[in-house]
Amino acid sequence: MSWMARYRERLRTPGEAVAAIASGERVYLGSGCAAPHELITALTARHEDLRAVDIIHHLTLGDAPYIAPGMEESFHLRDCFVASNTREAVNEGRADFIPIHLHEMPRLFRRGLIPLDWALIQVSPPDEHGFCSFGIEVGVTKPAALAARNIVVEVNRRMPRTLGDSFIHVSKIEAFVEVDRDLDELRPAPPTEIERAVGRHVAGMIGDGACLQLGLGAIPNAVLGFLGDRRDLGIHTEMITEALPGLVQSGVVTGERKTLHPGKVVAGFIMGTRATYDFAHDNALFEFHPTDYVNHPATIARNHGMIAVNSAIEVDLTGQVCSDSIGERIHSGFGGQADFMRGAALAEGGLPIIALPSTTADGTRSRIVPVLEPGAGVVITRADVHMVVTEYGVAPMLGRSLRERAEALIAIAHPDFRESLLAAARRRGAFGRVWPGGLPG
Repeated sequence: MSWMARYRERLRTPGEAVAAIASGERVYLGSGCAAPHELITALTARHEDLRAVDIIHHLTLGDAPYIAPGMEESFHLRDCFVASNTREAVNEGRADFIPIHLHEMPRLFRRGLIPLDWALIQVSPPDEHGFCSFGIEVGVTKPAALAARNIVVEVNRRMPRTLGDSFIHVSKIEAFVEVDRDLDELRPAPPTEIERAVGRHVAGMIGDGACLQLGLGAIPNAVLGFLGDRRDLGIHTEMITEALPGLVQSGVVTGERKTLHPGKVVAGFIMGTRATYDFAHDNALFEFHPTDYVNHPATIARNHGMIAVNSAIEVDLTGQVCSDSIGERIHSGFGGQADFMRGAALAEGGLPIIALPSTTADGTRSRIVPVLEPGAGVVITRADVHMVVTEYGVAPMLGRSLRERAEALIAIAHPDFRESLLAAARRRGAFGRVWPGGLPG
């Protein structure tokens, strides 16, 4: 049977495509901006017939009806990176959170640690050879799909055809549902003046020919706004964001000096707008791979001059970084932050950077704190932090004692909180004599 005949034979409505999913089975849902919403709606509509269906995904946008109150007996979510659509359910105990490095997620499926019965995903229309692209979410979704017993896809006419290790053949797919709808979009808010000040400090450490990873959030995007005069920057990152196409088109990002995949932008997925998706469509500059390759610290370290820029919720005076929770309340997840911090540290000429505003948005709390809030998770250990940046400057951490770290961090804290931070540091004997003469200057 030709691939075209197989495709036509297996065309289904959304309801038909999910009809065989049974109680007690485990379902992976396409993640990021590629959640298969019509299949999700059809599956959720069967809630009265289903019990204990286990759902797993990593950071989805859009509605998540399977975790609505009252769905607990039908569906149970295991979320590997919490977003606004699942945060309430996780913190109320109606869903579970799995702390995991992004480069390890494919291993869960490939080794059967979390066996998958079904993968419900989105793909592009097949090409003339019968290959569909995973489009804007390759990183976790391709390994999950290939490990699942059954693959059901939404074939979306608006899904870009991205290149690299990013394809699946029609012959591997159980059912096809044709859709024509907009993809989810992530539109970052314009950076504030404080975020721009942080970004300016970070950009000052990025020279020509550097290879960049920029994590999720306003500050990494703010950094990109200060790189217009750089040359031959490279990109090796888990996620393509909205600011990147402009740097490519202006000639700032060429990848010509990269030591791994020279001339290519390497990534696992895209979270942006339609313009970003269109830019990546069939664009040979981009090369997408699963996250156990893109995010593996050993892979990252092969990029000389690797600079990783990630944000945090709070940093304590020893350099410990919390970025997945606010106290006991889960806010996000590990994602690839630790992957890239470790990989950049191992790279020749590499530099891992934590960048954050000095206070919360309302200015009432310092984000540099004497100790992390009770229940806060340590995503980056104090030994893995090399550089911390706020709008007040740069605090080097590598090779510094606890006393020196405290002094450096207090110096870049908001002035309103420096005296209280200094007093807290002096109460801890392990810090030694912190600025015995008082705050400098």
